[in-house]
This record gives sequence, C-alpha cells and structure tokens, in this order.
Amino acid sequence: MLTEQEIIRREKLVQIRELTNPYPERFETTHTPKEGSTLKDGSSNICLAGRLLSIRRMGKLSFGVIGDVAGKVQIAFKKDILGEDAYEFLKKQVDIGDYLGVKGEIFTTQAGEKTLRADSFTFLGKALKPLPEKFHGLNDKDSCYRKRYLDLIMNEKTREKFLLKSNFIKAIRRYLEEGGYTEIETPVFINKPSGALAKPFISHHNALDIDVYLRIAPETYLKRAVVGGFTKVFEFARCFRNEGIDSTHLQDFTMLECYLAYANYKDNMKFTKELLAEAVEAVFGSKTIEVGDRTLHFDGEWPVITFRELLQKDCGIDIDNYPTAGELLKEITKRDIRLETAEEVSSLSRGNLIDQLYKKVSRPKLVGPVFLTEHPIVLSPLARANDDNPDITDRFQLIINGAEVINGYSELVDPIEQYNRLLEQAASHGKGDEEAMVMDKDYITAMEYGMPPISGWGMGVDRILQVLTGEENLRDLILFPLMRPLEEDKFEN
Repeated sequence: MLTEQEIIRREKLVQIRELTNPYPERFETTHTPKEGSTLKDGSSNICLAGRLLSIRRMGKLSFGVIGDVAGKVQIAFKKDILGEDAYEFLKKQVDIGDYLGVKGEIFTTQAGEKTLRADSFTFLGKALKPLPEKFHGLNDKDSCYRKRYLDLIMNEKTREKFLLKSNFIKAIRRYLEEGGYTEIETPVFINKPSGALAKPFISHHNALDIDVYLRIAPETYLKRAVVGGFTKVFEFARCFRNEGIDSTHLQDFTMLECYLAYANYKDNMKFTKELLAEAVEAVFGSKTIEVGDRTLHFDGEWPVITFRELLQKDCGIDIDNYPTAGELLKEITKRDIRLETAEEVSSLSRGNLIDQLYKKVSRPKLVGPVFLTEHPIVLSPLARANDDNPDITDRFQLIINGAEVINGYSELVDPIEQYNRLLEQAASHGKGDEEAMVMDKDYITAMEYGMPPISGWGMGVDRILQVLTGEENLRDLILFPLMRPLEEDKFEN
C-alpha cells in the first residue's frame, strides 16, 4: 500500500518523463561535493553531483544541499540565472532524496558557508520513497542494520565509521605491500574444513555433485602458497563459522591473514606492533586513542605475558600443577570459579578448560595492547611446539581492551607431526566435537614437499575495529549484516 507521499512522487515522475529522462545514463563531474566545499571563491565551471539532502525554497532564491558518503556542499539556485522554466521545475518536481547534477561557480555566503551558485542543473534520479524525517532520522538499531543505505544517508556517524573502516584496511594493505607482501586469493569453497577450530557451513556443489564447506580460515591455502615459493603473502578473506551469535561474534566476517617465511613468532610480534601502530596513527591521527574510559597506547613497548603467569596472577592457579582435565576442573571448582560455556564443563578438555578459565578471570582485565604467549598445544593444532617445552606452542595472541584481536604462531612445518596432530583432532571430531579439525591429506601432501620456517597471524578486521571504536555490537561494523527476514520479506511459495 503506497503512502500519500509515494503516490505524489510517482505522479511527479510521470510529469518529469514528459519533460526529460528522469534516469539519465551519466553526468560528468569535476569534483565531489566534499571537494567542492573546499574550493576557492571564484572557481568556475565546477560540476558536482549528489543526493538532495535538504532544500529551502524562498521565492526567487533557493538553497539546497547535495551530498554523498564522503561529504556535502550547499547549492544556491537563483531564478534569474537558471531561467523561469528550470526554476519552476526545481520548485515543483524536485524532492528531497532526488539526485541532481549542478554546474556553476563557488562563492562564500554572508553566513560563511561555501556554496556553489548553480548556472544550470540536471535531474539525475527520482526517489520514489521519502527519506526518514530529518530530526528523528533513523535511530532504531534493527532498522539501521536492515536498511543500512538509509542509515548512511541520515547518520553522519555511520558514514564516518565505514569510511574509517575503509581507511584502516587501506593503511594495513599499504603497509604490507610496502613491506614486500603479496596479496593473493584462496578458495571459499573447500573440500575439508581447515585452518581453525570451528564448526563449518556445509553446502553442495551441483556441477561436481559434491558437498563443500565454506572456509573457516584461509590458513592452509596460504601455507600452500608458501610451499609454492611465496615468502611474504596475505589475504583479506571472508570467512564463515557456523557458531553462536552475540555482540562480538558473527557467522561471516573478514579475516586478514599474513605469512612470513624464515621468521618466528617473536619476529611477527615485532612486525605486528609496528604495523598496527602505524595504521592506528594513520587513521586516528595519534598512537594514543581513547575508547570509553580506557586509554590505549600503541607507541612504546607492548607487554608480553605467558598463559601460566597470567592465570597465576589472576586466580592463583598454576596450570602446570594440574596435568589432567579432571584435576584442573577440581581446582577451579574448589576456588568457586564458574566458567561460562554452552557445553557441559565436565566434558571440556584440559586445553579448553584453560581457555575458558582465562576468558573468565583474565581477559576482561587486559587493557593492552598486550601479547599473551605460551598457549597449551591442544589449543593450537597448527602451531609449532616449543623446543624446550613440547606441551606449549610458539604462539601469541594480541589482546586489546579485553578482546583477542590477533592470533600469531611459529607455524608447524613438520608434516609428520602435523599428521599426528590432525589424527588427534579427527578423533575428537569423530566423537562429536564439531569444532575439531578433520584430516586434510592434501595439505599434508603439500607439506611433504617441504616448508621453510614460517610465522603467520590472523586478525579479525571487524573485531579489531570494534575494539578501537568502542562499538557495542559487531554488526555496527558490518555494512550489510545478515538478518532474520521480516515476514514481508520472506519468499512466497
């Protein structure tokens, strides 16, 4: 059922069609609206285009504002310059939300606002639905997620947030490329779920008549590229994990993974610090930023603490004294620490108990940036075992403001050890652990052709931006998040 406004706009569309094409194929611009707002007075033959965001019609002079995601500029429409027919068209046929192209000269109004005085304008597109009411805008979170296009039009903070995200990715990519890294693409459809401990999405490939998995991480394919001769490689990869959803977890997200041959995890910690410090400064203008009531310092040295040291400090449990899951759980229970997990605590392995204990008593307190090291080997099936203590791995996690934002390793390159670890993972998977990895013989075969020492890391792009901006929900950093369809959006059979 059309609203009164929608009916009126459709009637105007019919009238416009009688005069001109309401949806022309192009309009040549010289500047963006944002650029136009910075030009010197007297700049002439300036051509700008954008959505009409507001208009004040005042007899023979009207002021409008056109803009796009990057900025906006004021336009002055004068009847004696445009001519009577064009000015009447502007008054009667043009609505807020329509697209216009304008040509003219830049001047500054008495109120001090940069303005383009239009010599002419071209109608570029009719909006058949009115924009949300100006003063109330689009504030409902659900509506912002479902109709992000309106959120972008109406809310400046939303535009700034997604431009910041784009600039952050640019800064990261620029640093990597200048450091000699090569960006490649790896498959989204894979035969074996690999690269992380997570439950995969399953689909079916009709042409090949096989079941396939959506990748949960690009790791094993990036390592295959290292086998092939790449020494510095990265990918911004869309990843999919069929797990629970909350304010910090979504089933589809962007992961950046980087691999560096002939290096170890300590080299990568240094590299990670330098990369993030530069990216933060490039985007935020400083290496020190305020997030809520916390101050994050990305300059100077970043603290390094081991899993064992952290848990001893925060709850008094020395995990080395409890070699089995039963013994560790007994001590956790004795200290009246209640772990928050969807699974039965008694069914967790020792490694998962340690991980849940850390998430309960330690992670929320870490402001960081801080590196957490010496993870139990059962939590890291693709990481290299430490030479001095084979029960832990040469691994680090970067914690910022209570969130894990980067996982890094000295990678496991011994194909025999990797095969044995995947056997253990496959056994767990066979017993019902849907997050455990399965045997991937093709990856083992690639490893058998020889791998150099490698260090790699993965970073959730949306997650780190959530941490740096203080957004409460990860969906606020996803331009078009998946939502359960509303009743009117469901397909009819």
